[in-house]
Amino acid sequence: MTQKITVIRGDGIGPEIMDATLHVLEVLGAGLAYEEADAGLVALEKHGELLPQATLDSIKRNGIALKSPLTTPVGEGFSSINVALRRHFDLYANVRPAKSFPNTKSRFPTGVDLITVRENTEGAYIGEGQSISEDGETALLTQKITRKGSERIVRYAFELARATGRKKVTVVHKANILKTTSGLFLKVAREVAALYPEIECNEMIVDNTCMQLVMRPEQFDIIVTTNLFGDIISDLCAGLVGGLGLAPGANIGKDAAIFEAVHGSAPDIAGKGIANPCALLLGAAQMLDHIGQPQNAERLRKAIVATLEAKDSLTPDLGGTGNTMSFAQAIASRV
Repeated sequence: MTQKITVIRGDGIGPEIMDATLHVLEVLGAGLAYEEADAGLVALEKHGELLPQATLDSIKRNGIALKSPLTTPVGEGFSSINVALRRHFDLYANVRPAKSFPNTKSRFPTGVDLITVRENTEGAYIGEGQSISEDGETALLTQKITRKGSERIVRYAFELARATGRKKVTVVHKANILKTTSGLFLKVAREVAALYPEIECNEMIVDNTCMQLVMRPEQFDIIVTTNLFGDIISDLCAGLVGGLGLAPGANIGKDAAIFEAVHGSAPDIAGKGIANPCALLLGAAQMLDHIGQPQNAERLRKAIVATLEAKDSLTPDLGGTGNTMSFAQAIASRV
């Protein structure tokens, strides 16, 4: 049965890496049908709004979206499109794997294989209670953590561990200082962890976590944490294994899921055909896992690794002389 997905080609290098990704998926034989929708600057130019209702309707209808990077204009009146999508569809789980790949410019060419599970809808990013005093000297922001939000994200992390055979979940917090918000998150995490006795659970303060990640990342398996901490930690983890060019992300809710490359739209290299498509391809692999095609997901990941090992048509950021599509074709030849 054909699975229809919403495809958002995005801004900057987005269309180029999406073309490359869809080429590999076609060769893979994933049996997908595509419904294209606009968001970002392209949508603003075509429809007069960054996130048209038609795009929201498409994602709701299909339940699955594959998304290239989007550009949110800088200035007042423009809020993050990615945050808007997460809120609209209640995509509460942000899932960011970080894995060592061969022949990359990274601190850890081997030994890193972890997943950051970040709560995606609460914490410092809710945008509530923001104010600045009349004299401009004091700014305020409300943070909100709920039992519901904490329970479902921690439960998601443990269920992910159980489903993928991972053995440990690290709960990252700052409850020693943020005793109400982070304290509630930690309390609920302990309650949920008790329901999964077969999975090791440890707790770590966020600043120590960052140090430990840099010193001994191999000790981590799955990290679960709140929104702001997860945003920072997941980018740190990407830096351990070669940068955002190898960093996919999944945003998962009860009724919809959006898979993406987490890097920016890189307008400075748009149209040059040199963008690395790996992050979006790895996001597509997450998507294949989610829709019940784990074998195709594994074939795709192995093809990426084999192409990196062979140094075949790699893009300039990986030290090669290939281009976006030649790199994708080299990967496709190995699926």
